[in-house]
Amino acid sequence: MLSIFRRLMKNDQGATAIEYTLIASLIAVAAITAMRTVGGKVTNVLSNVANAMT
Repeated sequence: MLSIFRRLMKNDQGATAIEYTLIASLIAVAAITAMRTVGGKVTNVLSNVANAMT
């Protein structure tokens, strides 16, 4: 049992995969937040244009 634990502790591939997953998650959250902000501003601009045309 102890040898299995030592082997798992030496294996860095699992830790690297988890780190990449966390980084990708943070990037996704930042992208979603930015898209919501930009989307709201685009909606306001289009509403202003629509109001100006009527």
